[in-house]
Amino acid sequence: MKDSIALWASLPVPAFLIDAWDKIADVNAAGEGFLNTSRKALVGLPVWDALAIDAPIEVAFARARVQGTPLFVNDIDVGSGSRAPLQCGVQIAPLHGQEGVMLLMVTPRELAGRMTQTHSAKSAAASAIGMAEMLAHEIKNPLAGITGAAQLLSMNLSSDDLELTELIVSESRRIVKLLDQVEQFGNLTGPAFKPVNLHDVLDRARRSALLGFGARMTITENYDPSLPLAWGDADQLLQVVLNLLKNASEAAGSKGGNISIRTFYEHSFRLRRSDGTGKLLPLQIEICDDGPGLPEKIKDDIFDPFVSGRENGTGLGLALVSKIISEHNGWISVSSVPGRTVFRLSLSRVPRDGKPQES
Repeated sequence: MKDSIALWASLPVPAFLIDAWDKIADVNAAGEGFLNTSRKALVGLPVWDALAIDAPIEVAFARARVQGTPLFVNDIDVGSGSRAPLQCGVQIAPLHGQEGVMLLMVTPRELAGRMTQTHSAKSAAASAIGMAEMLAHEIKNPLAGITGAAQLLSMNLSSDDLELTELIVSESRRIVKLLDQVEQFGNLTGPAFKPVNLHDVLDRARRSALLGFGARMTITENYDPSLPLAWGDADQLLQVVLNLLKNASEAAGSKGGNISIRTFYEHSFRLRRSDGTGKLLPLQIEICDDGPGLPEKIKDDIFDPFVSGRENGTGLGLALVSKIISEHNGWISVSSVPGRTVFRLSLSRVPRDGKPQES
């Protein structure tokens, strides 16, 4: 049993166990990384909702299940709600001894050459995130004691020695902030879906940014006043926008810069499924800045955990943004050149029956 668990965790490609009802029964670490969504959020979802495969694969999948034979499909586009489609190979096989259960593996072609090198890093990241909640409490408590002791010592020190205690306090606080981010990324609580006024969320984020990290920035709005309500979690969406505004502000540096926030309605935008249907995502938010742009070497991996273009960056901010948008069944994309970086969020509206709209 332990060997099979270790083998499952060590698979270098995204792998999914699909039950007899075409729902995800399990996913390995590489699969979580590919979809940028936690195992807890994926288990129980219909597989064709989680994986957007640009090919009529469902009939062949069902036939492979009935006949008990493997299926191989090469060079098809596979995407998800959190990343653009990639050209992949898909391997499907029945799981021996478990009637109706199928194993589905996805091999991204453009990642195949570096899969061996990156898998160990992704597995380490997944393990770190899994331990975050347990470790955070144990680490934060002694850090609080160290900070308090340093502050008490500073009361009786000369000005020359104060620099040392100030360093202890500042570094302890920096570590606590890092732990908060890791703990936040490991939070498996899903969105509390309700109708959301996106303009209220954007206004709250804008005011908060201008009072803090974005004080040097000029933030302008171009809102569509007729934009319908979104279907989502207002607090989580606020966190997404704040993270994007914070990234733009930090990229501008001390000189400051300009950020524009635009909303509009695009009726034809939808997340396509393999059967030709899809989830409509007509509500669009664009956050644009005039900073230096994303470093070329990390453009393709910007939403992966622990990938950062800044010195001392944690690489968790955009990974958290992608995770939240994915759990909202939405889409996030980015285009970046020096002087213009645009993050675009695409979300569902709330129809009259109170459920996300399908096409």
